[in-house]
Amino acid sequence: MNYTRILICILIMAVVTYLPRMLPLTIFRKKIQNQFLKSFLAYVPYAVLAAMTFPEILSSTGNLISGLIGLATAIILAFFNRGLLVVALGSAGAVFAAEQVMRWIGVG
Repeated sequence: MNYTRILICILIMAVVTYLPRMLPLTIFRKKIQNQFLKSFLAYVPYAVLAAMTFPEILSSTGNLISGLIGLATAIILAFFNRGLLVVALGSAGAVFAAEQVMRWIGVG
């Protein structure tokens, strides 16, 4: 594992999520009334985090197929409004099961 890369990614994600929340407090003195600006500032951190972590989701496992199975499981569980812990454990379990099945049948 490349720990330097991991720490740099964590630092970038922290800055990206902190700045859009901190800047309005320091720049704007009165309450923001513009709905577009309020929505933009609310959703940018999530969009940036998703864009930074999505490639790692597919390449974090030993096989693209198990990564896709884990991603699909996470999307389905999140769609049905399951909590973060359930989504994380469910997708990790799905990846583990997929890896075991692929090892058993000799794929990958």
